[in-house]
Amino acid sequence: MSGHSKWSTIKRKKGAADAKRGKIFSRFSKEITVAVKEGGSGDPEGNPRLRMAIQNAKGVNMPKDNIERAIKKGIGGDVNSYMELTFEGYGPFGVAVYVECLTDNQNRTVQEVRAAFSKNDGSLGTNGSLEFIFDRKGVFSLPVTDDMDIESLELDLIDGGADDFSEEDGYLTVMCALEDFGNLNKKFEDLNLETENAELQRIPNNTKSLTDEEFQKVMKLIDTLEDNDDVQQVWHNLEVGDGQGLFVY
Repeated sequence: MSGHSKWSTIKRKKGAADAKRGKIFSRFSKEITVAVKEGGSGDPEGNPRLRMAIQNAKGVNMPKDNIERAIKKGIGGDVNSYMELTFEGYGPFGVAVYVECLTDNQNRTVQEVRAAFSKNDGSLGTNGSLEFIFDRKGVFSLPVTDDMDIESLELDLIDGGADDFSEEDGYLTVMCALEDFGNLNKKFEDLNLETENAELQRIPNNTKSLTDEEFQKVMKLIDTLEDNDDVQQVWHNLEVGDGQGLFVY
C-alpha cells in the first residue's frame, strides 16, 4: 500500500491529542456554519456538506452543544460572508507549505499569512506553484470492528472509487482520486458505514528529511500559521520521524 496513507494516521493521532482543541473546534464550527448557509438547510439529511462537517466534528469529539450552536448560527443568517483563500510557498530548507483559509476579511488574511512566512524565513509563491508536489486526494478514516470482513469491504469500496487502503491502530484509511470523492462517500453511506473523518487532503508525493534543529525551525512557521484563526488547514512535505512531532491538523 502507498506510504501516503501514513499522513492521515499521523494527523488523526494529533487530532486526538492536540492541546489546541479550541482552535480545532473553531475550525469545525466555521465549516458547519458555512455548510448550513451554502446548503440552504440545517438538516444534515438534505445537506451533504453539512452531514460531512458534522461527522468530522464528531470525529474530534466536538461537543454536541457546539455543533448545534454552529448550525443555529448558519440558520440565523447572521453569519459573516466567508471566502476561501489558498497560499502556496516554501518554508526554511525548501519545505513546501500549502495553506487553506476561510476568512471574512481577505486583506487581513493575506497580510497575516505573508507576515508568517517572511518572519520565519519562508517565501510565498504564486498559486499553482506547488501542484507538482501535492496530489489532491479523498481520504476516509473508518474505525475497524471485530465483525468486519476487511477483504470483502475493500472490494466493495473499490467499486465506489477507492484506490488505496491502509489499516493501522484500529482504523482503515481509504483513499481515492479527487474526482471519486463524492461517489466513495456515497458508497460508505450505502454500506451503512459511518467514517470518523472524510475530507480532501493534499498528499505530498515527495518529502523533505531534516535534522531535528532544522525540523523545529520549520515547525515554528507551521505553528504560527496554525494559530491564525483564518487558517483551516496547513499541508507540507516535511518528513516526520518518530519523536519529532506530529503532522499538521
